[in-house]
Amino acid sequence: MIRIKYVEASDREFWYRLDHHLPETEFADKVSRKQGYVLLEKERPVGLLRYNFFWDNTPFCTMLFIDGPCQKRGYGRRLMEHWERDMKEQGYGMLLTSTQADETAQHFYRKLGYRDCGGLVIPIPRYAQPMELFFIKELLI
Repeated sequence: MIRIKYVEASDREFWYRLDHHLPETEFADKVSRKQGYVLLEKERPVGLLRYNFFWDNTPFCTMLFIDGPCQKRGYGRRLMEHWERDMKEQGYGMLLTSTQADETAQHFYRKLGYRDCGGLVIPIPRYAQPMELFFIKELLI
């Protein structure tokens, strides 16, 4: 059985096992604002999705991760579809996400109906990484 819930304070240990990018100071904020989800398989957490707001008004998925042994089972798709429904119910008409150009996630997002809408190159050596590709999807309301 699969269940998706909003992230709770009790999910902290699991969350940080998968998400090494979220500053500790931000976790409580994600919990209180309900800006993250945990996917459970037989009540065991196996995946997560977190988001924030681009321009303070457009939902932007900043992390989608499924634990290694549970990948390729459709759980990423289920998390994205759950987030899309939640955002649509809250009245949002457009979503954004991104991934690095060297990651295969770009193909996943395109399969879900997201369209390329730009890229970002960081030319500061200390922060350099492959180009960040941005994707957009309209939610028909």
